[in-house]
Formats: sequence, structure tokens, C-alpha cells
Amino acid sequence: MVATATGPAPPVRRAVSNSDAADACEVFVADARRVAAVRAALVGTGAVELLAETFRVLGDPTRVRILDALSHAELCVCDVATLLGLSQSAVSHQLRILRGLRLVRSRREGRMVFYTLDDDHITGLFREGLRHVEEASKGERP
Repeated sequence: MVATATGPAPPVRRAVSNSDAADACEVFVADARRVAAVRAALVGTGAVELLAETFRVLGDPTRVRILDALSHAELCVCDVATLLGLSQSAVSHQLRILRGLRLVRSRREGRMVFYTLDDDHITGLFREGLRHVEEASKGERP
């Protein structure tokens, strides 16, 4: 609501026609203060783009399987390829994408390169997503 000289302005209302969405309210009411407060708390455009890109990358089953494997142990490309039945080239390509978004990190030991999840945030994101789909598949609500 917007404040006026005589007090707060009434909420904006408009009638919704039958052609609007089936779940639409009978009356449209917008609380200007609530909208302004939420707008101020929204994530910035740059962060939104990076988050959307992260979720796009996580939308690939092969990359999810790689993250699953790396959530259990630090592994080299050969280990991941053997575990998942993929070529080393395919695993390297996927790891390069995951590393580009800082979802995994590498550590060199001599000629070997080992990969692990980048930090506890990635582990938490993976575990929470997994927990969500496991609960959803059981028909449970959090």
C-alpha cells in the first residue's frame, strides 16, 4: 500500500474475467509495501544468471552421476570413467564444465589429477536435491 495524506492507500483491485487462469482470484489485490519489500530482497540479475546456469548444468544426468561419485570420494578421471562406464574423454569433458562453474575442483599429484566437489555448499546442494526427489517419489511433503 502507498501512504497518502489521509493514511494508507487501499489495495489495488481489479475484477478478474472468466477468461483468466482457472486458479486466479476473484479480485486482484496487490500489497505495495509487501511487493516493495520482496523486490528489495530479490537476488540480483548477475547472481540469477549464474544460478540458472548452475541448475542447467545440473540438469544433465551424466554430470549428476559424476557429482554423486565425487560426493563419496576424491577420484581421478580413470576412476570416474570406470565407475560410470564412460570414456575418459567424456568424463574429462563433463568435469571441465563442472569445474568451469566451480562445482568441482582439481588437485594434481604428479601426473595424476584428482577431482572432488568444490566445497560443502555443493555437497549440501546435491544432498538436498536428492532428498527432495526421494521424498517426492514417495509422495511425502517436506
